[in-house]
Amino acid sequence: MTHEFDVAVLGGGPGGYECAIRCAQLGLKTALVEARELGGTCLNRGCIPTKALLHGAELYAEAKAGSAFGLILDGLTLDYPKLAAFKDDKVKKLVSGIEALEKAHGVEVVRGFGRLTGPNEMDVNGRRLTYDKLILAMGSAPARPPVPGMETAYTSDDVLAAVNLPSGAIIIGGGVIGLEFATLFASLGKKVTIVEMMPDILPGVAPEITSKLKALLKKKGVEFILGAKVTGVEKGRKVTFEQDGRADERTAATVIVCAGRRPMTRDCGLEAIGLETDRRGFIEVDDHLRTAVKDVYAIGDITGKIQLAHVASAQGMVAAANCAGRDKTMRYDRVPACIYTSPEIGYVGLTEEAARAQGREVVTGGFNIAANGRCMVMNESTGLVKLVADKATGEILGCQIMAPRATDMIAEVTALMSHGGTIQSLSEVIHPHPTVSEIIAEAAHDAEGLCVNAMPRKK
Repeated sequence: MTHEFDVAVLGGGPGGYECAIRCAQLGLKTALVEARELGGTCLNRGCIPTKALLHGAELYAEAKAGSAFGLILDGLTLDYPKLAAFKDDKVKKLVSGIEALEKAHGVEVVRGFGRLTGPNEMDVNGRRLTYDKLILAMGSAPARPPVPGMETAYTSDDVLAAVNLPSGAIIIGGGVIGLEFATLFASLGKKVTIVEMMPDILPGVAPEITSKLKALLKKKGVEFILGAKVTGVEKGRKVTFEQDGRADERTAATVIVCAGRRPMTRDCGLEAIGLETDRRGFIEVDDHLRTAVKDVYAIGDITGKIQLAHVASAQGMVAAANCAGRDKTMRYDRVPACIYTSPEIGYVGLTEEAARAQGREVVTGGFNIAANGRCMVMNESTGLVKLVADKATGEILGCQIMAPRATDMIAEVTALMSHGGTIQSLSEVIHPHPTVSEIIAEAAHDAEGLCVNAMPRKK
């Protein structure tokens, strides 16, 4: 070792903090540089706080509908400031846990904003840090499209920091973040309008699922304005847009912009090591997570691959292994994605439409959750599972689930797909009864034309 550290990891989000620990586990003297709280966006301003709020909202909505189970709750109210405090408490405990993990594994956490000053060195609030290898993991921040007045809109960071929720919201963007906030607001009885530029919500999700989700949210009072181009935001309360060639507008207590995220690659000194980004600010990497500069790797949102916490973590494991002299690569075709609406949505691989667009001949199998015993006793009737497989080989190409605990169950299919699993192999897995997971086996049986818990398909 010619420098102070074998490896420096710049950024302590889910990719960076786990990468640093793995580097240390592999025998590398490691520094983790972070200016804010460990855990990054996911833990502090994203995944965890959002799910804490959504869980509280789900409990509230279930309690309001409890009469079907004989639960009579007169005068039920929600103390949102207390829910927000609960969220903050859980985040604080998880951050503390990460700090303890880093210390226990021998990682030196260096507090401050890291700025690269030359090959193998950076400045962290006046401290000169030197290292043999560098792993960039700066993460991302909410993006604001270049629309007049957009700076007056709330971002996801603002919503999650709020102690109270406004009486209603216009959400710009019908992606995952927008739909989760719509679920939160609507479950708490707030008026929501979603304005989306694309013809439909949730790109990459099967239309059978998006149609059901829209129907459920419409019942809760959510208005969908699709195929609409936002032309302006006024004082964080009014949105003007064009739809079908006509100008229109909506007003609400607040406007929330959920239009993607931008990489945090500015002002960190990339030019000092000769590393360039693309026009959007992303850093290009190969399957080993190597950048164009020798001994410099990049992981997470800044790579422009898939902006999910578990992808960043997986990339971190690969980059750490390669820094230790191993030969690991990433693949992105079997990455599960989760949406914490009600019910939840989990999906992996190709939809039927995407598979056919690739010229594949496919077979599909599906099952409606309304016929599942566990869902029935939970009073859940809207949802489904759909499997897509290669017709000739039976190899599973994709799966989409809309059901209670879909975000947990999608891992089963992902694991099978990662090892070339087939419809036949999935249909032979014995699933416990009564569970929601049985719908996956039923869908596999349906793909074989052998589902015993559904009416026969019309020939």
